[in-house]
Amino acid sequence: MRAFTRYATAGALVLASLPAAASATAAPAVTGAAARADVTVPEPWGTVIAAGRAGRRGIAFGECPEGEMLPESLRCGTFSVPVDYAHPFGPQIELAVSRRTATGDAAGHQGALVYDPGGPGAASITFPLVGEWTAWRKTARAYDLVGYAPRGVAPSPALSCRRPEEAAGTPTDSPQQPSYAYKRERILLATAYTDGCVRAAGPALRHYSSLDGARDLDVLRAALGEPRLTFMGTDQGAYVGALYATLFPSHVRRMVFDSPLDPDARRIGYRTGLSRSRALESRFGDFLSWVARHHDVYGLGTTADAVRGRYDRVRTEVARNPAGGTVGTAQLQAAFLNAASYDDYWAMRASALAAYVKGDPQPLVAQASPRPYTAKGDENADAVRTAVECNDGVWPADWRVWDLDHTRAALRAPFAAWAGAWANLPCASWPRPRQEPLDVRTGLGEIPPVLVLAAERDGVTPYAGAVELRRRLRGAVLVTERDAGSHGIGGADNACVNGHLETYLLTGRVPARDAECAPHREPNALALNRAVPRDAGPQRVLRGDPAP
Repeated sequence: MRAFTRYATAGALVLASLPAAASATAAPAVTGAAARADVTVPEPWGTVIAAGRAGRRGIAFGECPEGEMLPESLRCGTFSVPVDYAHPFGPQIELAVSRRTATGDAAGHQGALVYDPGGPGAASITFPLVGEWTAWRKTARAYDLVGYAPRGVAPSPALSCRRPEEAAGTPTDSPQQPSYAYKRERILLATAYTDGCVRAAGPALRHYSSLDGARDLDVLRAALGEPRLTFMGTDQGAYVGALYATLFPSHVRRMVFDSPLDPDARRIGYRTGLSRSRALESRFGDFLSWVARHHDVYGLGTTADAVRGRYDRVRTEVARNPAGGTVGTAQLQAAFLNAASYDDYWAMRASALAAYVKGDPQPLVAQASPRPYTAKGDENADAVRTAVECNDGVWPADWRVWDLDHTRAALRAPFAAWAGAWANLPCASWPRPRQEPLDVRTGLGEIPPVLVLAAERDGVTPYAGAVELRRRLRGAVLVTERDAGSHGIGGADNACVNGHLETYLLTGRVPARDAECAPHREPNALALNRAVPRDAGPQRVLRGDPAP
């Protein structure tokens, strides 16, 4: 199968005219769209057909939908992908795409740069806005900046597995030492959630996957008129890019993998979740230590253990009496998971915790309460994340395995272990068949040099995953931000990292060997109830974050 896949992709440019030729040849036997939809081909050939069709149609960019509230500098359009690449003439999905054309002269134009923020469940429709920021200005002169909404993610046709108001229900509990009764309740909720996804998507549910996302990416490349792809992906978006490089090596121009998942097929899914809980625990410890160093500002303790004790007492209090009637332990957990993922939340969360301890719950309520106006988008993101992760990986169906592994994990990582279990538990009852994870790997000379970026203490995608990806993509070079842990470092606030990123995108040159950068500056400690994040600009646009 691997040899056939490479044969199919190597011939993709030659075969780009296949859809027209095939349609003409088959015309006497085809009696309508329904009959053509019944045509079954291997998925590599289906991708060739879809990409050829998209290349002829292109994308009709025009004004963005008014509801998106995007500036006039962005233009929007759609491109079409098959629901199932084995049936390229069957049902199609129109995926939303945005573009900001290059601001430089034609002589320096290098085509389109496509960005995927990962999640899964995030869209990059607003990504082209980073062209206004200093770290991206030179890149924006050379490239059309292109964002899109992957399958299932609004404003593309959105997947939803339950009513948004159910997702926004408050307050809820998430104990660090769950009882048997609580575990039983979560099993029932996870099974019901899976059933909701099956009802919503039907047979198409299995096609919300990173493999299908990589095929969609090749269709987007063709629709943009690009013979080869220039791409940057973060988190699961980097995994989609790695799959793309494996499936379509001859279509790679330049690729940046920022904070990538571990691509080992044996770890994708369940094992990734367990590793993440340990990394988040470590990064949460970094946050606690930072708060302790600023005891003069926050008054929460002079050691990490003391600050942790304050946090745990707040957990106990909101379990008994939810803050503002809306923030229980689950909402508190979610808010501080942000701090374990991105240090631009540190001052905000520390200020809110300090205010609560001093008798003012309002900052915590403002930061941690679910927002009704984001409930629909939050539910959509959660549905896509669940579907993609369940389809991508290997997940045990036996609850006893989950229970034993997460009970052990919680001994070392009480902050995040069980929260991760509940987030992923629908995968235990996910319907079969599932696609087998692809062995991500390229040989020497199969793709041009590519760039991997990672923070050494990233809690969301542990650093070992970046090392593994660099090993599997021959010719890749890894740039490490040492002693730092914010997730997604490309184009953020480390001049050293940004220098490597800009040089690569503009020239194609990578460092001669793996490179290291000193950490970016730590956040300022602010004695404000609603502290403004240190970086409220480009990195939040890259992540697709709502306003804090």
